[in-house]
Amino acid sequence: MITLHSCPDARALGRAAGAHAASVLREADSDRLRVMLAAAPSQLETLTALAQSDGIDWSRIDFFHMDDYVGLAPDSPRGFANWLERHFLSLLGPHVSFSRMDISLSPEQAAHAYGKVLGDEPFDLSLCGLGINGHLAFNDPPADFSDPEPTRVVELAHASRKQQVDEGLFPRLDDVPTHAVTVTIPRLLNARVVICSVPGAEKRQAVRDTLDREPGPDYPGTALRSHPDAHLYVDAESGKT
Repeated sequence: MITLHSCPDARALGRAAGAHAASVLREADSDRLRVMLAAAPSQLETLTALAQSDGIDWSRIDFFHMDDYVGLAPDSPRGFANWLERHFLSLLGPHVSFSRMDISLSPEQAAHAYGKVLGDEPFDLSLCGLGINGHLAFNDPPADFSDPEPTRVVELAHASRKQQVDEGLFPRLDDVPTHAVTVTIPRLLNARVVICSVPGAEKRQAVRDTLDREPGPDYPGTALRSHPDAHLYVDAESGKT
């Protein structure tokens, strides 16, 4: 099921989702915690609010990320792991554990290696968003809700590549890589709590589809409805009916 949280604007959405994420981490009683992260401008307010939260021992958390491009230089500022280090992990102090995809390997090797890094243990928290076409991570439609593998090399849909340009991450469509390594939907949702932050009018249809469509591969976000503790945070623009 999905619990819907409606907020007046993107800043309020980030504060609410970040506070929720912080409470999940503070209340967890494991010696080590596992957190899956999405990298995108839509996640910035949530991650900033989380980083500013009190009472969290960041040194006991192992962070992972859900996708990255194939073909970029490992130090490219457009790489998702580098984006997370710049905008979130650098705010948490010097003793942060972050397992990043090794995109210097061949795509298949990178996917296989990261699958082994993830292991089988559930995440305590998965922080995600929705793409313009409803993708979760880079699982574009039609998405596999029962993929047996934890990671895949995928060809990116045109809508997903155009979104990167529209969000100012790349200057031109031709500059956006055509392939990525992504964590699959079953592995992404193998988490105790899922918090999905989706601000902005451009995501309105993806939110509607996630909430109203029959669950299935053409609407990847509908996979969230199979999770026992998934939360969808929207603002006044993305949540308009």
